Amino acid sequence: GAFQKKGHSVRILSPEEAERLAKDKVLVTDFKQMKLEKEAQKNWDLFYKRNSTNFFKDRHWTTREFQELKACREFEDQKLTILEAGCGVGNCLFPLLEEDLNIFAYACDFSPRAVEYVKKNSLYSPERCKVFQCDLTKDDLTENIPAGSVDVVTLIFVLSAIHPDKMHLVLKNIYKVLKPGKCVLFRDYGLYDHAMLRFKSGSKLGENFYVRQDGTRSYFFTEEFLFQLFTSEGYEQVANEYVQRETVNRKEGLCVPRVFLQGKFRKA
Repeated sequence: GAFQKKGHSVRILSPEEAERLAKDKVLVTDFKQMKLEKEAQKNWDLFYKRNSTNFFKDRHWTTREFQELKACREFEDQKLTILEAGCGVGNCLFPLLEEDLNIFAYACDFSPRAVEYVKKNSLYSPERCKVFQCDLTKDDLTENIPAGSVDVVTLIFVLSAIHPDKMHLVLKNIYKVLKPGKCVLFRDYGLYDHAMLRFKSGSKLGENFYVRQDGTRSYFFTEEFLFQLFTSEGYEQVANEYVQRETVNRKEGLCVPRVFLQGKFRKA
């Protein structure tokens, strides 16, 4: 079984969880941190080499959670142009294209291997989709997408993989291709998610920022941090809240607390 609630309250830790996080103060050395930043693309490419297209499940919940994918139309059959920033192997992209025939999608990813997997997918069609490799922190999106031409940008489990100091560069880049008055739809890991509590000592890079064993990194967002991040780049906040899910395995008596942060931010 599972249940879900949304709101502005941070998940309350158990005394054991709070103690464990409080004790974890040692940060990864500056040398190793610089190496991880330098090798970020290589580490994600290796991730996709190991896992192929099998790691993430297809995300069929996107249109349920983000009504903008339908509501931003002025009339029912209006053609929408979307950008999926950080598309991975297309787990979000292809369910969207299947569900809505009036979408043209731009999609990009940091990993050249992930982009190749998208192009090899039987659902990939250049008439409906343009996919390209891109480092969102430095490659100008307008080289592949006309400025001010996109109706909706999805940023789903992407920013968490980027160093917090560079996240604003991604938002600045996206701002250029988004139409005025249109939204970025955001979903990512929230503070005190189960994944954050599972990191062993020696994995911490900074506040709410950790490295996995494979060298990929993950940041865990607070509502306040996300608000500051978007509004400092000229976006208006439409929504910003925690999504708390508890998945209960009754057979084994396990409770897995998942915490995500979900938001909508409009280009002024």
